Amino acid sequence: MEPAGTLERGLGVLRALTTEPWRRTRATDLVRATGLARSTVDRVLATLVHLGYLRAEEREVLLAPRLMELGEAYLVCAGLREVLAPHAERLAAELDESVSLAVPDGDGVRFFGQFTRRRAVSVAFRVGDLLPADRCAAGLALLDDQGTPWAEDDQLVEPGLIAVAVPVRDAAGQALCALSVVSHTSRHTMAGLRAHAVARLRETAARMEAALAAVPPPARPVPPPPAVDVSRPAKEALGAAYLQSLARGLAVLVALGTVPGGLSPADVARVTALPRATVGRALQTLERLGYARTEGSRSVLLPRVLELGYAHLSGLSFGEIVQPHLADLAARIHESTSVAVLDGDDVVYVARVPTTKIMRVDIVVGTRFPAYATSMGRVLLADLPQERLASIALRPLTRDTVTSPAEFASAVRRAAVDGYAVVDQELEEGVRSIAVPVRGRDGRVVAAVNVATHVDRATPAALVEKVLPALVETAARMSADLACARVTPPQR
Repeated sequence: MEPAGTLERGLGVLRALTTEPWRRTRATDLVRATGLARSTVDRVLATLVHLGYLRAEEREVLLAPRLMELGEAYLVCAGLREVLAPHAERLAAELDESVSLAVPDGDGVRFFGQFTRRRAVSVAFRVGDLLPADRCAAGLALLDDQGTPWAEDDQLVEPGLIAVAVPVRDAAGQALCALSVVSHTSRHTMAGLRAHAVARLRETAARMEAALAAVPPPARPVPPPPAVDVSRPAKEALGAAYLQSLARGLAVLVALGTVPGGLSPADVARVTALPRATVGRALQTLERLGYARTEGSRSVLLPRVLELGYAHLSGLSFGEIVQPHLADLAARIHESTSVAVLDGDDVVYVARVPTTKIMRVDIVVGTRFPAYATSMGRVLLADLPQERLASIALRPLTRDTVTSPAEFASAVRRAAVDGYAVVDQELEEGVRSIAVPVRGRDGRVVAAVNVATHVDRATPAALVEKVLPALVETAARMSADLACARVTPPQR
């Protein structure tokens, strides 16, 4: 296969998977959908699974949150989200209505920002969704023949849905995106929404235009030394099952999102450590398929990249993202696994996979325990200021519960240094557990994952020796997926 052909085939498989992203798809389904040979589909799937973009469960594959890094690359390259999102979020709060940001994409508009107000009847647009330009306010606002400075959608897309929108323009007067306020006829008439929102909508668009004008020109990226072609070791390890040219082509796509404004082919080669010829072929393929274009000396990504699963994956909850990793961990170590978050002085379980043993630790999602007596609580508290620990009331739950403030503070400091915590029968007699932190996009601890067992099945030393490596690996995978999905734990 030609390298460019391989990238095209790989993207074709991804598009087929995203037509019904909630389905568990088999290779035979993709053969029918794409017309590709079974051997080609198998190799594409093996490569995408290795990259973390797909998840394999027996003979079926599912989209994995890490696939969102392709859409994230577009969002960074476009340079609009980070500048405009604070203004859109403020407008949503001021109006108490949902606010959207959308860019032109062929005959439609694709949403890249959603700031939704949660209520019984709420807007269900997602980042990455595509709507016909002539049937929504955002699309109409971007058309050149509008006679008013704003556009209206009076139930064009869906009965009951109404919206007003205005364009956001660059310094040359070119419409870059549309800013819209979306509501429902149960809250406003069309005239009522216009009176409620248009003035503030136009004021916000003006502030957005000023903010965009103040953005400095894109800088040339400097890759972290040493730059290494990461596809080479995988090819050596997996052999013919791994399509190195597909992995390299996707690396080129991701590299274009290194900085706002895209990259020159030479900079892509520097960032990816790939040969210029390889980069050139990948860029040609991406341009031919409508995922990129050349602007001056740089290549930039286009909104169509968001069609590669971003809308579906952006709707995943925190629990849905961590649950498959918990299930994998439980299957590997044959013990109960859980994820919890800190809520005041308690840990609250937000995901769990129990074992099927006769004697097991029986806990359900939503269970609360005192943080000071749990392994997950210790690693969560380890990320907090020292004075926070002094405010926790320590009381004995078993004969082994640590109740000395000095001893407790020492245990939390040790968890911070070691990167894990073991708690031995402090919460309940017979229960022993080990936990490690799960980190968010900014590196801060957002949750903890643990393994709990009965004291007769593992000593503390055995937990550290046999369970900790798998636990650390699982936490790293969770953290990577959460970073790609930009998801945080539910607020308590």
